[in-house]
Amino acid sequence: MNMINYNGHWIRKSAAFLTANNRAFKYGDALFETLKVEHLKVHFIDDHYFRLMASMRMLRMKIPMHFTIEFLESEILKTIKKNKKDSARIRLTVYRDSDGLYAPANNEIAYLIEVSSLDVQIKDNYTIDLFKDYFIYSGLLSSIKTTNKITNVLAGIYASENGLDNCVLLNERKQIAEAINGNIFLVKGNVIKTPAITEGCIRGVIRKQIIEIVSKNKKYELVETEISPFEIQQSDEVFITNAIIGIQPVSNYKKKSFSDKVAKELAIALKSLI
Repeated sequence: MNMINYNGHWIRKSAAFLTANNRAFKYGDALFETLKVEHLKVHFIDDHYFRLMASMRMLRMKIPMHFTIEFLESEILKTIKKNKKDSARIRLTVYRDSDGLYAPANNEIAYLIEVSSLDVQIKDNYTIDLFKDYFIYSGLLSSIKTTNKITNVLAGIYASENGLDNCVLLNERKQIAEAINGNIFLVKGNVIKTPAITEGCIRGVIRKQIIEIVSKNKKYELVETEISPFEIQQSDEVFITNAIIGIQPVSNYKKKSFSDKVAKELAIALKSLI
C-alpha cells in the first residue's frame, strides 16, 4: 500500500484528491525537493530545508510558523514508516493553495510528501550529448526547483529516443547550464569547473557539497563560471551530481571518452559527510 502525506493526512497514492483549481497543475506554481533517506536518516536535510525556505520566499509563498526543519523531517520519516520502509526516495512538493488566475487570491501553501523505492545505481557506461531544441533562461528563477520543468521533460524524451543516459541543457546564450536531472562538472588537469548559478542551473544540494569539498582540497581549483559546450570534449572528466545518485561519472560524449578518477575520489569524500 503506497500512501501519500497530504498536509498531514494519509491518502492512497492512487486516489484522486487534487482539484482542477490546483495552482501546481494550472500554473506550475509549486516547488519540490527530492531527498534521499537511508536507514531513517535524511541526507543533507539542512541544505534541502534552507533551499526550500529561500525558494518559498522568492516566490512570495507564506511560510507557516510550524514549517520548521524539525517538522518537515518528522513528516518525511512518518511517511516512510507509514509505507513500511526505512530507506526511500522522497519528493516533497509545496504549492500555493489558492484560487485566482495568474494572481492568486492568497499565498497560503499546502504540501505533499511522496515515497518511492530508492534505486541507486552508478552506471559504468554513461553517455551524454547536447540538447539543443530548447534552452533554459539564465535568470535566478531557473536556480530554484519549481514544477515547471518542460525543457527537462523534452530533453528526457530526446535522450530516450537517442539511446542516451542524459543530456546537457544550454541557456539562451548557448552556454552549459546543467544536466536533465542534476548539476554538471568538468575536470581539466587540477581545475574543476561548474556553471555559475547565473548560468541558469539549479542551486543543487550536492553541487554545494562538492564545491565545499573541492574548495578545501589544495590539489584542485574550483571555478564557477560560464562554460562553452566545446569545453566538454577538451575535459579529462565530466560528472553529474544530484541528491539521489550523488556523483555519476560520464564515460562518453560524442566520440570522446572520459576517466573517472576525480569523480570517484570526490564520491568517497561526499560519502564521509553523510
